[in-house]
Amino acid sequence: MHPSSPAASAAAPTSRRPWALYALTVGAFGIGTTEFVIMGLLLQLAGDLHVSVATAGLLISGYALGVFVGAPVLTAALSRVPRKTALLALIAIFTLGNLACALAPSYELLMLARVVTSLAHGTFFGVGAVVATSVVPADRKASAISTMFTGLTVATLLGVPAGAWLGLHFGWRSTFWAVSAIGLVAMAVIAVFVSAREAGAGSAMSMREEFKVLKRGHVLLGLGATVLGFGGVFTVFTFVQPLLQQVSGFSDAGVSAVLLVFGVGMVVGNVIGGRLADRALVPTLLGTLAVLAGVLALMRWALPHPALAVLFIGLLGAAGFATVAPLQLRVLDKAQGAGQSMASSLNIAAFNLGNALGAWLGGVVITQGADLLALPWAAAVLPLGGLAVAWVSVRTESAAATRPAAKTAKAAQAC
Repeated sequence: MHPSSPAASAAAPTSRRPWALYALTVGAFGIGTTEFVIMGLLLQLAGDLHVSVATAGLLISGYALGVFVGAPVLTAALSRVPRKTALLALIAIFTLGNLACALAPSYELLMLARVVTSLAHGTFFGVGAVVATSVVPADRKASAISTMFTGLTVATLLGVPAGAWLGLHFGWRSTFWAVSAIGLVAMAVIAVFVSAREAGAGSAMSMREEFKVLKRGHVLLGLGATVLGFGGVFTVFTFVQPLLQQVSGFSDAGVSAVLLVFGVGMVVGNVIGGRLADRALVPTLLGTLAVLAGVLALMRWALPHPALAVLFIGLLGAAGFATVAPLQLRVLDKAQGAGQSMASSLNIAAFNLGNALGAWLGGVVITQGADLLALPWAAAVLPLGGLAVAWVSVRTESAAATRPAAKTAKAAQAC
């Protein structure tokens, strides 16, 4: 077959598609590492910058706020830019932000650098998800999203412990230098392996038109399901250290080992969720939210027993991240056309809003004097709410689809 024949042209991108996904995964790994690695550097940061540990912890909140605000704003600002160019610009912001973190002479400037870095987070994952689904066949879209998000899960499993180790032995600044290097690698592989033609051109829509995607009811319901589903995960995970130490009886070293199990669960659940969503999106969406709620509810009885606690922490990681691909693909499907990048980025912001909601709810439960074992039950309520929201979306969609058929049948009977 001649290389310039139509059949050859159609087949050629297929051989490159996995490499494009892996290039996006490298970027996701770097961004995931920089988001979570700060948790392992708080003591070093607090001591070096002369602030309290609580104040240093605000660097996590500042990053989350930046993701929530930056996702829609940067997506709208870059909407007319070709998607490959947008991805490279976002990785450049991420890299420069981490370089600024490594060089920051004060806490205030470190906070500013963290916020600048976070601005790229939501838009990279949002635009990246659109690109990932555009370079695979229609029946592999969810798997493509889960492949990209594997970078985030592996960052939690490997990148964060490695960054904490670097910070312990060579100072916290060395961690940000290392993440900056990952940013340069990500920029190089995206430049080489992501095809500008397959990634797609920018949108001709104005910023105002981009935000019109929020008028679509199913998009809003999808975002709501995302917030509630992930809120359940972080109601427990935010307080996983006191739960494992005070309820399950693990030492500090034991907690670190159990968290590795959580990371393995994230990786496995992410892959399974993507593959199941490719086969049947709606059943997977509803099923994964239901399983997540069940895992959280049963944790109440598992946590006092060390072996069961380890098992259920792994199941929490698996069940939580099994929801990611179906939640993301549902919003993409309901956004339709030119509004997909905005909807996709907003859903990334919704994941982060869920993180904040979960942490807030867990804090409320504890401050009200409830036992730590009340956390899993409180957490289970959120994915149940997400399941209800998703079910309403599916039911109304189904009802809308049956109305034209019913009208046609009545018209035929009248004739």
